[in-house]
Amino acid sequence: MLPVSRRPFSELQGLPFVHPVLNISTYLFTPLPDAAALRELLLERATTAGLKGTILIAEEGINMFLAGDADAVRGFVAELKRDTRFASLDPKESWSDHQPFRKMLVKVKNEIIRMNMPAIRPSAGRAPSVSPETLRRWLEQGQDDEGRPVVTLDTRNAFEVDQGTFDHAIDWRIDKFTEFPAALREHKAELEGKTVVSFCTGGIRCEKAAILMEEEGVQNVYQLEGGILKYFELTDGAHYSGGCFVFDERRVVDTALDEAPLKP
Repeated sequence: MLPVSRRPFSELQGLPFVHPVLNISTYLFTPLPDAAALRELLLERATTAGLKGTILIAEEGINMFLAGDADAVRGFVAELKRDTRFASLDPKESWSDHQPFRKMLVKVKNEIIRMNMPAIRPSAGRAPSVSPETLRRWLEQGQDDEGRPVVTLDTRNAFEVDQGTFDHAIDWRIDKFTEFPAALREHKAELEGKTVVSFCTGGIRCEKAAILMEEEGVQNVYQLEGGILKYFELTDGAHYSGGCFVFDERRVVDTALDEAPLKP
């Protein structure tokens, strides 16, 4: 039997929150020619709302990690989504008993996730995605709905993978995401004849990776929608071992999206 989708907070049971700080991770590839001008606006809004975290903006889009009072965090996102360019933002939520960021930073970058492949522009067209629930079903049955074997491809850095990953995931032991294109070209043959699901923490790296794989001629490529964090949020975490490295002072969260010990 498939698990019932769940939300990682006790609001659904009408109980008070166990952890008072809402953490969100979200990104969106959308053209932002005014990225530099947005910096001051977003910094002022976030600071006024009492939020802490990091927002990266570039001409290709936005990438956010924020934490604070739940109403303030959700209000900030709601205000941002009034700009039609950000309307499809879909944050991943988790909770903590402390503020995991020390300050509020808004930075303008050349890329919101560095790949050094300027021709890869997700805003111009995404690779197909697969929902967490569907991936769990595929992994449970050992094949996709067409009968092809399914492999998961971890696009994260090796130190992140060492904290936890999908069972039997392909791991090319890259030290930074800019190494992914070369690793793909070296190992592309091992993906032939399989359905390949690329994944990462929240979806941003595997989105670029899936597009690159398609352009390099890999067939039957998908990206895991929302990454590992959304998989933890919407499934029971089956077929995943360990935790997920996150980019705040919690360092690692488990499949219930609670803070977990960092492996040595």
